[in-house]
This record gives sequence, C-alpha cells and structure tokens, in this order.
Amino acid sequence: MTTERPTELKLVFDEPVQRKKAPKHLADFGPAERKAFAKELGFQPFRAAQVATHYFSHLSNNPDDWTDIPAAERQAIADALTPKMIELVTTRTTDGGMTRKDLWKLHDGVLVESVLMRYSDRTTVCISSQAGCGMNCPFCATGQAGLTRNLSAAEITDQIVAAARACAEGEMPGGPTRLSNIVFMGMGEPLANYNAVVRTLHNITDPNPDGLGISARSVVVSTVGLVNGIEKLMDEGINCTLAVSLHTPDDELRDSLVPINNRFKVREVLAAADAYEKKTGRRYSIEYALIRDINDQSWRSDLLGRLLKNRNAHVNLIPLNPTPGSKWTASRREDEAEFVRILEGYGVPVTVRDTRGREIDGACGQLAASEKEKI
Repeated sequence: MTTERPTELKLVFDEPVQRKKAPKHLADFGPAERKAFAKELGFQPFRAAQVATHYFSHLSNNPDDWTDIPAAERQAIADALTPKMIELVTTRTTDGGMTRKDLWKLHDGVLVESVLMRYSDRTTVCISSQAGCGMNCPFCATGQAGLTRNLSAAEITDQIVAAARACAEGEMPGGPTRLSNIVFMGMGEPLANYNAVVRTLHNITDPNPDGLGISARSVVVSTVGLVNGIEKLMDEGINCTLAVSLHTPDDELRDSLVPINNRFKVREVLAAADAYEKKTGRRYSIEYALIRDINDQSWRSDLLGRLLKNRNAHVNLIPLNPTPGSKWTASRREDEAEFVRILEGYGVPVTVRDTRGREIDGACGQLAASEKEKI
C-alpha cells in the first residue's frame, strides 16, 4: 500500500522536544552498531557482544556476575554500555500477586508504567513506549495527561528485560517462569515513536545473544490507527501482531473518541490493517473499549459486524476501566452480551478482555498520575 500522503503527516513521527537526552545504552543499537558504540567509548568491540549476552540471554544487571570480563573492568563497562535506564518507584499487585503494576522513574524524573500478568498458559508484560500520549482520546487517563516525551529504545527494552528477570527469578506466585508475550499497550502511541519501537521489536525478536529470542507471534503492537505507521511497519519484516484501537465503527463518533480519525478515517485504517494482514499473514485485532451509552449500542455492533465479516480480524472487547472523576464508565453486562451476540452472528471472532488491575490503578496512566500528585 503506497498511497502518497500530504507532507504534514510526517509530523506523526516527530520526536517531541526533550529537556535532557536519555543516556545511550547497548539496547539502542543493532548488533553491529553495538561494537562501534563500545569502541567509541574506549572498549574493545567484542565487549559489546559479551555484555549483550549477559543482558539479553542471562537478564543480568549485576556486573559482579560477568566472569568473562576482567573484574577490574566490569563496573566501568556496565556503566558505559548498560547505564541504568529505569528505576522502580513502586509496585502494586492484585489477583493474588498474578497481576503486578510497576511504576518506573526515568533519568529525568519522568514516570512510566508497565504491567506484568501471569496466566495459566503464558506470562505477558504490557509496556509503555511514550511518557504520556499525544493522541488525546478523552476516555484514556494517559491521553488526557498529554505527551511528555518519547522513550528511547533502551527505556522501552529495559521494561521488558526487568519483567523477564522478575519471571525468571520467581518473583510472581507459582515460581520461576518465562516471559512469553509482550504487548505495546501501555502509555503512549507506539507508531508515533516509530524508530525506537522498531529497534525494540528487534531487541525482543532477535535470537540470543543479540536479543531476547521471543517469537514475533507473541508480540502485539497497538495503534489508534496511524495509517502511515502501519504501512511502514508492514515492510520491516518483523511480522508481529497488529492491534487497532478502533473503539467505534462510525467516523462521526470516532472523530471525537479518537481524534486522529480526523486524519485517518475508519475505512482507511481498516484497509491499512488488511494490507498488513496480507503482507505478514498475521490476523489483526480490533480493540474496542465498551463505554456505557457512548459506543455500546446494538446498531454500532451491527455496523462493526458488517465491516469485519469478511476480514481476517478478531475483536477484543474491553470493559472500560474508569478513571477517578471521569464521566466515562463500563457498559452494562446485558449491553456487553448483546454486543457480543451481534458480532458472533456475523461470524466475527470476539472475546471480552479479562478485567485485571482495577484495584491497582489498572487503567493506563492512573498510577503515574496518582504518584505525580504526591510529588
């Protein structure tokens, strides 16, 4: 899909002004670039491969354990190639410890969140790609906070490595496990921080020791519908799963619920998702937050069913996790059930997302907002 776009659309990928740049880290570079990075800092290039093995394969952030590196050099190499990118501020748990929300402080004091969830058949981490979000969706705590800045690839990757380490070290009930799934559904619009997210996708999917060696089939990148970003992503050859946050099938409501719809209309977004599915062979997901009396009417389910009935798409209905003081709230159970029934009548695969995390400021951006108020 190569439709020419107006010049101003490149602004979707512009980097917001940063007050202070994040320190460079091994995870900001590809394998070959890492050697040049090490050399630039005054170390032998092969040290980059050694450190990458410790970071990605062994999930080790303790240079004392790096026995293949001379003891006198370990700390200096660690400080230079793997500087601390995120610092844990607080952790909240629910579901008997099976859901854990971590609040991280970045080098400039900015706060972001990740959520680790253990299920019977998988362990998933939901990560942030931006501090805040510029998409301005009115029902989203992060969207209402606005965009602070993009995260670097290392700041995103370090959330994942920290989650993988917590799993491996048995920090969740049930003992040690393997982090199996990653979803870019935390704070931010991933495709508005395109380069850092793509570098992170390589860090996730590249085999050890160059990356974490997690299958692209287990990685989900969510977008509100940045069509030019979807088009770029399909040419990367990574073949992760695409999730489109649609939230309503009609342009009139979507213009206000998801303001980027004023640039990219519903049918254009779905056409881009279809092209992504055709190129990658990966069925895409339609994310739909059910909001009481706003987008949960049966006629909207009927319209959505008619739009999707011949597409290789799956609908993920999300009972809205309301934020304090918001006028937006979750749909009634009977309306949710009717919405599902109508979609199934069109043969559209549909599931209702497990509503984890309500007790721990589970809606994206809530925990960061509540901690900011204390500062």
